[in-house]
Amino acid sequence: MSQLTHIVRRMLPKNPFARGVSVLVAGTASGHLLTILVAPVLTRLYQPEDFGLLAVFTALAGIVSNIASLRYQASIPLPDSDEEADALLILSLGIVVLIAGACAVPLIKYSDRIAHLLNTPKLARFLWLLPLGIFSIGIFNAFHSWAIRTKAFAPIAKTRLSQSAATAAIQLGGATIGPAALLVGQITGYAIGAASYVLRVVQARWSHLKRVRFSSLSVVAIRYKQFPLFSTWGSLFNTVGAELPSILFAVLFSPAVAGIYALANRVLSVPMQLLGQAIADVFFSDAADASREGRLEPLIAVMHSRLAHIAMPPILVLLVSGPDIFSQIFGQEWREAGVFAQWLAPWLYLAFITSTFSSLFAVLDKLGMLLVFEAVSLVVRAAGIIAGASIGGMITAVALMAVGSVTCRAIMFVYLMRVSGSRWHEIGKPTLSALIWAIPLTGPIIVAKMWGLGHPFWLLGLGTATIFIAARYACLMKEAWA
Repeated sequence: MSQLTHIVRRMLPKNPFARGVSVLVAGTASGHLLTILVAPVLTRLYQPEDFGLLAVFTALAGIVSNIASLRYQASIPLPDSDEEADALLILSLGIVVLIAGACAVPLIKYSDRIAHLLNTPKLARFLWLLPLGIFSIGIFNAFHSWAIRTKAFAPIAKTRLSQSAATAAIQLGGATIGPAALLVGQITGYAIGAASYVLRVVQARWSHLKRVRFSSLSVVAIRYKQFPLFSTWGSLFNTVGAELPSILFAVLFSPAVAGIYALANRVLSVPMQLLGQAIADVFFSDAADASREGRLEPLIAVMHSRLAHIAMPPILVLLVSGPDIFSQIFGQEWREAGVFAQWLAPWLYLAFITSTFSSLFAVLDKLGMLLVFEAVSLVVRAAGIIAGASIGGMITAVALMAVGSVTCRAIMFVYLMRVSGSRWHEIGKPTLSALIWAIPLTGPIIVAKMWGLGHPFWLLGLGTATIFIAARYACLMKEAWA
């Protein structure tokens, strides 16, 4: 076993940043591979309405859990001393327990009324699970921040794999009991992930954690007050902006439409979760040091170029053949999800890039501006959906939301580049370069689609483009490993 471990370590890149990303991607790739493999099965076991129920439930859980620690967990990687980080961890966990408990009574007491307001009657039977979901996700997020602080990238990767495996097993095995299995699987995945982190941190830091005093909690609560004052609201606006579409599609149309949107969003989020989050975690762990040492601008320039070249090819594929891909993989019933994906693809490109750099708001002490950006983005996304529902239909709603989202993300990206010291040509050059590379890579599917060559040639074009893109990714990985 030690020899095998030695061989694997030799295969990893020498660059610390690339090594961290590689470890995270290797672990999360396995987890998300499960997600990708089971998705076509789940779409044939469950109805769009069931996915809509899951989307509304996870939207509510995501909104509350993201601020369940008042964002103190986001400050855990920042202190110089482990003792201060210990206090932040305990403070975060305590606030999570209080907020999850406070949510339980109204959710249980007014479950029917809440479900009616959300136009999702079946939700009433499952709202008692919501506090458990908030608690599990909140605890997971706090310990995940500690893992980032200690650069425990291998345990993070293992945890994500165990999460995905547990979620997939329950959702597949429990299909006969209906949408309850979707909800329970989601909660169980986070609970297992949280338990894995708890065991690791308790083993490593228990003797220090139990010595944390209330006075220490007060000190760090005041010292890092910008997180509840600014980051909490910014994160709330960001999460609501991400989750609100599922709720609005359910309220304005039906749970089935919310389910169609949820599938499109779920598929589009895979690269974000697979690569984007892994890169963002490692970037956050390095950005603070880079800022202090005066090397932040070159770090951002290199990262921007690589992110653009990673994101552009699949975006072009979605723009050309989104509906065909979704109907081929998930069934004809889900073709409209591919139309949603076409409209959302440009937003995905910018979200993939800006999500990595969003930690710069904390590193550069610009959390107030993050609050402004997230608030405006929330209003724009919600207004787009509501206006689209009023003047057209669900496609119009998605289109207006997508246009507004792209505009907001583009403005945020330009702002971050400028305050970090990037020059104007460094903002547009990577995108143009990535587009020039992506067009020939996706050429086979573009030709097959535009010339109407038929389904067999379309499949051949898709397969050929996939091989070209994979080869390009291999070259990018080799460059990063050098």
